[in-house]
This record gives sequence, structure tokens and C-alpha cells, in this order.
Amino acid sequence: MAKMDMTERIKQVMYQSEMIRNIAIIAHIHHGKTTLTDNLVAGAGMIASDLAGEAMFTWIDEQERQRELTIYGANVSMVHTYDEKDYLINLMDTPGHVDFGGDVTRAVRSVDGAIVVVDAVEGTMPQTEIVLRQALKERVKPVIFINKTDRLINELKLTPEQMLERFEKILANVNVLIQKYAEEEFLKKWGLPNVKDGSVAFGSAYHNWAISIPFMQKTGVTFKDIIELTQAGDKDGLKKKAPMYKVILDMVVKHLPNPVDSQKYRVPKIWQGDLESQIGKDMLNCNINGKAVAMITKMFPDPHTGFVACARILSGKLMKGQEVYLIGQHRTQRIQLVSIYKGIQRIPVDEVVAGNIAGIVGLQDAYSGETICDANERIEPFEEIKHLFEPVVTKAIEPESTKDLSKLIDFLRQLNREDPTIQIKINQETGEYLVSGLGELHIDAKVERKLRENNIPIKSTPPIVVYRESCGAGVADVEGKSPNKHNRFLFIISPLNEATIEAIRNRELADSEMKRKDTELVKKLEDLGFEKNEARSVKLIYNKNIFIDGTKGIQYLNEAMELIKEGFKSMMDEGPLSKEPCMFLKVVITDATLHEDAVHRGPAQVLPAVRFAIKEGILKGDPFLLEPKQIIRVDIPKEQMGGAIREVQNRRGQILDMVEERGASVITAKVPVAEMFGFDSALKSATGGQGFYSLIDVMFERMPRDLQDKAVLQIRKRKGMVEEIPKPES
Repeated sequence: MAKMDMTERIKQVMYQSEMIRNIAIIAHIHHGKTTLTDNLVAGAGMIASDLAGEAMFTWIDEQERQRELTIYGANVSMVHTYDEKDYLINLMDTPGHVDFGGDVTRAVRSVDGAIVVVDAVEGTMPQTEIVLRQALKERVKPVIFINKTDRLINELKLTPEQMLERFEKILANVNVLIQKYAEEEFLKKWGLPNVKDGSVAFGSAYHNWAISIPFMQKTGVTFKDIIELTQAGDKDGLKKKAPMYKVILDMVVKHLPNPVDSQKYRVPKIWQGDLESQIGKDMLNCNINGKAVAMITKMFPDPHTGFVACARILSGKLMKGQEVYLIGQHRTQRIQLVSIYKGIQRIPVDEVVAGNIAGIVGLQDAYSGETICDANERIEPFEEIKHLFEPVVTKAIEPESTKDLSKLIDFLRQLNREDPTIQIKINQETGEYLVSGLGELHIDAKVERKLRENNIPIKSTPPIVVYRESCGAGVADVEGKSPNKHNRFLFIISPLNEATIEAIRNRELADSEMKRKDTELVKKLEDLGFEKNEARSVKLIYNKNIFIDGTKGIQYLNEAMELIKEGFKSMMDEGPLSKEPCMFLKVVITDATLHEDAVHRGPAQVLPAVRFAIKEGILKGDPFLLEPKQIIRVDIPKEQMGGAIREVQNRRGQILDMVEERGASVITAKVPVAEMFGFDSALKSATGGQGFYSLIDVMFERMPRDLQDKAVLQIRKRKGMVEEIPKPES
């Protein structure tokens, strides 16, 4: 009987949920993710095996080839035969550069397992930790592939014993990270990746080979054979003796979960709805006959169809012509086309069922992170997809010609739907569009380059740093009166305690609005030092600030509460010093007097009063700026260390640690983001082209007092505000 072609095999296996593996390839930049993907695609017969490692199949944008790094990531589906059974592998190739980490965050929401690629020479690097942390936060199970093993043999000339020692060290480092970030329950359930059971593999994606202990036991291939073939430069022999796609995909099938198993523990993590409801049960059980529920994790612009939504289906099925409800947009839309992936090619089908990742055409109002469900249902949306880092670099842009303004607005709207980590605001004073991203490269690659490609000439400012505002002391009984003098509000404004700030930094406290009693949150706040009544009275956690209703029995207050919260939010978005966002503040309303007639306590009366009181409280409470700082790792040869240290210290940087690893020096430093522009080229210049750095973390710290006033005045000037340090009015 003739073997079915790949399209027919994909269509057939799609309905067998236990035979599906949804996975992502995650790693530090240049550790070999896309080259590995090429090998897996070649093994499935979608590209010639000679092109694997050179075709870069998932680089769908021209600048990815020019920059030689993944910017967008792509979906690839293939069928792999293991123990004479067909398995559908839905794979996502992800970026490794920290500026494009938002794409990794969205990808791991779609998948159940991940291949963590680690360079055998470099070992675990900062981005290895970041992507693992993102995956484990979403309860995505990892396996490990140690890549570039050929370099240990040919370049470093390590003996088999030394190589084994290197592998053990890398594996130990990765497992330390897994133990650090995985929930205890899943550490016990999954165990740690280890060499013996085949959840760790070694190889060279560039030379198309890989091995694992189960593969060696099954085939009789030894590590000695691999070393000899590598030293002889026999690439074809290696490829035939230890085919990479077989070793890696066998590991995926054996060790990573199918959707039926994974959704039982992943759905409670990402969905806060009623798990005992029929929809909840359908999602937990990956029921292909249930009501349709899916989550859009990526929006791909398409020249022919506008947008293609990439969605993970958790229940039911999505069909061509079906009407679905977009929870976030509060509207119903009709699906024009559904497709599955054959490689990166989309294959139109009549329907795609739960457990799969589908391409959907027709949802023109959808965005990355949107929840979609059956048109006749209304469900709780999925948890927001939040990236670990916030945008810290901003550029102001405007079209060179006013005739291009509408084109620019349309482009920015489209961009915000594709990549929510790019934030867009309009500066009301200057009319400029403020575009904020995770770094200079993020804005250059996804905004400025794309505008040039779309023939929209723009003027842009040099990069701007977004600061935060806070206060150092508590201020009680700050009063705000409405313009008509009929309404008054009393507040206490104070900084959050250190324990709460630390919990926010560790993402243990997320933004939320208290619609009902949340006993878990109340308990958490009590543990962080809040009094019992205060913890129960929290109304809102917004942008790392907390709003509390400390009143008792105030007439009409419930009717005005939404306006009071709106006033609180608007002040947290634009602080009193320089209209930068506020952070780490606790705002408690303690008393209020409200006019009995609703007409006299509308938005025009309540909002100014609330804003005035909070502004006064912050200005009286020792206000200060928090500046973003990056913790970076600098790798340089030992003899170039002096130049690197000088470069860090000249930028107000603080050296946190210095160690030697494999004959090279590694410096860990903390540097203000405002001083980081141009650092890469300056570091290369100071170290004879031999130094490079990578990001470990981003944090906000209080700005030195002697620099603060100057920074405030510069920000106010840039925003078109009066150039003076604001003082409290009362």
C-alpha cells in the first residue's frame, strides 16, 4: 500500500489527541534553534537534507537573514513515526535575542513541552535562564539538547572524559534552573531531565547528527564512533549513523506530554473560570466534541488575507464559516478559513480540533492574547500573556509628511495587535507617537525598518528612557475637593513595604481588580505585612500600585467607586513629577462626602478631586524617580578585562561579580538603561572586538538625588511641560 503524503498524514493524526505533541524550541541567542528546526523539517522530507542548517526554513522575514537571527519565529508541523505509530509534531521556532523575548512568552502559552538547546561551548547563558523561566511559568515541560558538540572535538580537542565532565556541568546548571523555577508538584511529577532515560541528547545541528543513550543502546552506535567520524570530517557518515531528526523527535514523543495529559494541569494555570462547568471540563479533557474555546497567541500579517491568527484550540473545533465570539473585543466574527501547518505552509482544511495549533483567517479585530469561544457562549478570558520584562526604551516618531499620518496610524495599530510588548501612546502636548520596546533592536527591527519597507518616511528622536515615579514617605489626610465644592475625598498615600515590592518584582502579585472575595490574595497580602481588614479591602492592583477602600458606610460611595478607581489609574499612569508612570504606591481612601444628587458627583467633579488629592500626597511624601537598570553579563578574554570594567564604570555601572570560566572572564554588572545606548559597539572598541554582553534582568532603582532634578526638568521639557520642579499646592 502506497504511503500517504505528508498533508494527508497530518490531517489524519490531527484527530488523535494522544498522538499530538505541541512543542517550542527555546534557547539563548545563536545556540542553534533554527538550525535544529531545519534538521527536523528535513527529516520529515519537507526540504532536502543537504540544505538542513543552511536553508533556515523558519526565517520568514528578509531581515532575519540579513541579521542572522530569529525575530518573529514560525510554526512548523510534521509527522514523525515512533514504534510504528504516527505522531503529529506542532513545533514553534522562537527568537533567542532578549529584545524579542515577547515572542517566546507567547509561544510557550501555545505549547506543552520545550526543547531547551544549550551550546556545548558556551554552556548555560542568561537567556537560557530567561526562556526556561518563561516556559516553566506556563507549566511547559522541558527536555535538553546539548548542541555544537562537534566543536568540543574539533576546536577544543577535549578527551571523551573532559567532554563528559562538560556535559555533566551543563546538565547540572540547567537542572538548577529547573529546580529554581518549576513548581514543586511538577518537579516531582516530571523529574529532572537526565542522560539515562533519553530526556537529554547531544549532537551538532549544523552537521545533522545527534545521539542519546536509548538511541546508542538500540542501534549499537558508540560515542567513539561519533568522535572518529567527526575527526575524519565524514558528515554524510555521521548523518546516516546518527540522524538528528530521529533522535530528537523520539525524545519529544517519549518525554513530552500530549494535549490530553497537559491540559489537565495547564488549564487551571491559565484560566480562572469555573473548572466544574461544562466548558471547564471540556478544556481539562481536551474534548474535541465540546464547545469551541481557543486562545490566539500570535497574529501574522499576510499580504493576501490581512492577518492570520495562530491559535491553540483547547476544546471543541474551529470550522470554516463558523461564528466565534472575541472576549476581549466583545464582538462576534466569522471564520473565513482554518488551516493546519505543513512546514510553514498553511494547508486549508474544513475543521481543526482541540489539542492542535491552527491558522485562522477572518478574525480581523483579534490580537495576540485574545480568547475566542463559541458565538453563543460567554466565558472567562484566559490569563493575560505577560512578558517578564517591561518596555524600557522609547522613541518618539512622527511622519515626515502629514499625508502619511493615516498610514502611520494604521501601521501602529497593526503592530500593536502583532506584538503587545511594543506599547504605543500619543503625546498630547507634541502630537508625537511614543513607541516603547524591550530594547533598541526591538524598535529598529519591528518598527523603523518596517516603516521604511512600507514607504512611510518618519522623523524619530534618539532613544528615550521611561522612568517611574514613587514617594519615600507616607502622608495622611490628603484632601481633594471637587470643582463644585460639593464632594470631598480623604486619602493616605504611602510607599509599599519592601516585602510587597519584592513580591511584585517576583511576579507573585499581578495586576487585578477585586470583583469578588479572593481569599488566596488576602492571605498573600497578610503574609506580606498588610493588616487583615486592609488586605480584605484591596480594590485594585494596577501597574504595581495598590488601591484600598478604607471607608465604612459612606453614603453613595459605591456609586462613585468606579470613578474613584479611574482617577487612581490616571494618576498612576502619569505621576506628578514628570508624567511618568507611578510604581510601588499604596493609596487608601479613608473618608468621603458626596452630593446626594448624582448629577453633582459625575466624572467632571470626582476625577479632578481624586487626582488632586493623590498628586498632593505624592508631592508631600518625598517624591523621587526610579530609573530602569539592566543587570548584564559581559564575556571577555582575561587580558581585555580592564577595558570592559572601565566601560561599565564610565556609565554609572556597578560591578556585582567577576569570575573566570574556561579561560575567559565573566563580569556581572548593573548599569542604568539611560547609559546603555551604544554600549555594544563601545564594548567591542574597548576590548579589541572580543567582548560581548547579554541581559540577565531589568529592575527599577531610586535615582541618585543629585541627578534627579536635572532628569525631571529634561523630561518635562521633552513633554512640553513647564520647566520647573513641581511643589505641593497646599
